Amino acid sequence: MIPAGVVVVTYNSSGVIGDCLDSCASLPIVVVDNASSDGTLDAIGSRANVRLIANSRNRGFAAAVNQGVASLDADLILLLNPDVELRTSIDALIEACRSPETGIAAGKLVDASGRAQAGFNVRRFPQPATLAFEALGWNRLWRGNPVNRRYRCLDLDPEQQAEVEQPAGAFLMFRRDVWERLKGFDERFHPLWFEDVDFCKRAKDLGVRIRYVPEVVACHVGGHSVAGLNSGCRELYWYASLLRYASKHFRSIGYRGVSGAVALGSVLRAVAGVFQLRSLKPIAVHARVVRLALHCMFSGRVRKPGGWAGYSKAVG
Repeated sequence: MIPAGVVVVTYNSSGVIGDCLDSCASLPIVVVDNASSDGTLDAIGSRANVRLIANSRNRGFAAAVNQGVASLDADLILLLNPDVELRTSIDALIEACRSPETGIAAGKLVDASGRAQAGFNVRRFPQPATLAFEALGWNRLWRGNPVNRRYRCLDLDPEQQAEVEQPAGAFLMFRRDVWERLKGFDERFHPLWFEDVDFCKRAKDLGVRIRYVPEVVACHVGGHSVAGLNSGCRELYWYASLLRYASKHFRSIGYRGVSGAVALGSVLRAVAGVFQLRSLKPIAVHARVVRLALHCMFSGRVRKPGGWAGYSKAVG
C-alpha cells in the first residue's frame, strides 16, 4: 500500500481539472467523474498517474468519494476539489495524519490573490442556532454576530496550527482506517453539501483529532460545479442536506426549530424575490423548500435512506 494518494470528484469541471491534476502530478490520483457533459473527460486525458472512474450517472459527491477511496490503495487520502491547486508540498499534512491521535488534517486555502479564505477554510460544527441563523439569512446580513463568528471561526489565526472541528472537504486529508471506521461518507447527503461536515462530526465523536496545518497551501476557485445548477435545484439540495444533518446530529427540539427557520426563511426570500425580479418564479422555487421543511418539522426525523428522494426528484 502506498503512503498517500489523491481523490478528485468531477462534475462538469473541464475548465479547472487540468490545473488541479498538474499541481499534484507527483502523487497517484483517482478521478471519479459524475457523468460530466462538458468535456471533463477529454481534459483529464490519459495522464500516467491518473486512474479515471467515469460514472454513467451523477451518483453524488459522497458516493463518488467512497468510490475513489475504495479504489485507491493508499494509507492516506487527500480529497481535493477539482478547482483546487496545490501550491506547496503536502508533507506536513502527511506528518500530521501519522500522529496516533490525529486522523484528519487540512491545509490553508487561499484565493487567487493569496488571501486566506477565512470563514470557509475551517468552521466549527453547526449548532441549531447556527443553522437557524443561516436559514433566516441573519449570518449574511450581520456577518459579525456572535453565532456566525463562532461558526465560521473568524477568531482563528489562519497562520497558526490548531486543532479544529470541521475543515472544508475541498482540501482534506484523512487516514484510511478513519474512513473505514466511519464506513465512509454518508451517501444520503445527495447530491452534495454537508457530507464533509457529517464526516468530521462522526470522526470527532469517535475521538479522532482534526488538525489545521497552514504550512500546506492550496489555491481554491470555489463554486464552479454548483454554478451550473438552476436556483431551484441549489435551494432544495442545500436545505435538504442541511435538514438531514440536523436530523442526524440534533435533538428533536433543535431539529424542529431548524426546520421552522428554513420554512420561514424561504417564505421571506420568496417575497423578496418577487419584488426584486418582478416575477412569481421565486414563489415556485421556495415553495418546494417550505414544503420540505414543514414536512420535517411536523413529521419528525426522516431515518430511512432516501427518505427525501421524492423532493429531490421534483427538481431533477
